[in-house]
Amino acid sequence: MSIIVFSENRNGKVKKQSLETVAYAKNIYNNISAPVVAVSIGDVSNDELAVLAEYGADKIIAVNNADWNTHDTKAYAKLMQEIAEKESANVFVFSHTSMGKAIAPRLSVKLKAGLVSNIVALPLAYSPMVFKRKTYNGGAFQQMTVKSEKCVITLNPNSCDIVKNEVAVNIEEYTPTAAEFATKVESQDLITGKILLTEASIVVSGGRGLKSGDNWGMIEELASELEAGLACSRPVSDEGWRGHEEHVGQTGKIIAPDLYVAVGIYGAIQHIGGVSGSKVIVAIDKDKDAPIFKYADYGIVGDAFDVVPRLIESVKKFKAS
Repeated sequence: MSIIVFSENRNGKVKKQSLETVAYAKNIYNNISAPVVAVSIGDVSNDELAVLAEYGADKIIAVNNADWNTHDTKAYAKLMQEIAEKESANVFVFSHTSMGKAIAPRLSVKLKAGLVSNIVALPLAYSPMVFKRKTYNGGAFQQMTVKSEKCVITLNPNSCDIVKNEVAVNIEEYTPTAAEFATKVESQDLITGKILLTEASIVVSGGRGLKSGDNWGMIEELASELEAGLACSRPVSDEGWRGHEEHVGQTGKIIAPDLYVAVGIYGAIQHIGGVSGSKVIVAIDKDKDAPIFKYADYGIVGDAFDVVPRLIESVKKFKAS
């Protein structure tokens, strides 16, 4: 028996979420003594793949065939099934990303495995396996017991400490059987020069309370000082003040940074659904009754145009000290 982890990458680099899923799987290994096998699809060098071994991957299966650079989740699920049979795997760990959420359900059907999504903690029990997951847009937690022999899970980002647990590097090149791809990638337009929201440790986000896209200078400056990603609420992107790639929420990007700073955001449930995984939420709004304060760890009731400049100065002084 083994534990298979799906490792995601971008531009030839292993994503932070993949290190977390490997570390999570290694914690499971400590309780059921099953080796951790990481599967990487795409053009990733062996030196980069070796990072997975630093966090506990006993074996790394690399599929570097250019034909598989399609992000075709149906084909990826079939490939994962093929590897699962080869490795006699019973537990499958994905990150709760758009890719993980697309592959995991397909794989669970193929393997007749129990599926638990949006997991936020290590298993509460191992025989049978019991998981804690978020539900109702992060407003509640649920315990789920997997009664099937095999289980497929998706791990909510920032739910497990990324702790190194080095093992010997063991990379195996794997050539899949022929597959039919429903998706063909003809070109890619990648955003560069920005911190990826899904991987940012700190995110500064602005809402309609900023009144205009012309007032985003102080938000950008605060993000720059904090080395943070820039985000916004849906009304802001709908108004065209900011690009849709910055929209976080249930209908935008789902993020889970260590620190989320919400400026002038009222706190609609759809927005909270996309940021509730944040370890710490700081809210700044002049409306003391804004729902965002119910979810915030720290709240500042005040005018953003007064609070944010003072916050920027405080950050600058702290960095200079």
